[in-house]
Amino acid sequence: MTTPPPGPDDELRKLRVRVAALSRKREETAARLTDLLAALLPLDDLLADTAHRSEQLGRPGAGRTGQIAAAVQQQTDAAHRMLRAELARHGVHPMDLVGKIPDPVETRATGVEPHPTAPEGTVLRETVTGFRHGTDLLRRADVVLAVAGPGPAEQEAPVRTSDDEATRERRNQPRRTSRARRRHPLPRKASKHRR
Repeated sequence: MTTPPPGPDDELRKLRVRVAALSRKREETAARLTDLLAALLPLDDLLADTAHRSEQLGRPGAGRTGQIAAAVQQQTDAAHRMLRAELARHGVHPMDLVGKIPDPVETRATGVEPHPTAPEGTVLRETVTGFRHGTDLLRRADVVLAVAGPGPAEQEAPVRTSDDEATRERRNQPRRTSRARRRHPLPRKASKHRR
């Protein structure tokens, strides 16, 4: 007994099954990619925070600590740029909401601050950077909104006349007293006889 040749209905059914299987695989792959990209975002936060902290430590006049902090900042900035470039290659971009009116679906307001010039209700800063994957939301942004009022008091930087005075201001240890200023000079070591 021979089986009848497959009809157009059988071929159409097989084609639908294949399309459904491929669609499932594509959705699973897209979900894995989205999970991977979302897992990289805390690394972006950490690099940005490290760069900010090392910038604070690496101010001029901080001596060896400042040099180390400046080197750490350069390395962190480079790693941050590399990560952002890789994210951009996969279609992930930060929202950059500062100065804009936030969308409640994409942002979460975590606080308000008075500001003399920013329009009320606009974003002053992002405490957690929001990201989009193409046109889809990958992570919501946490933002601080502006309200009318005077801004926070800015600390005045001390007036510096020279680098020596700037270093003197930050010194945590007491200064050494020179030999000329000591009341009772310390005894000198007995030197060996030279030949």
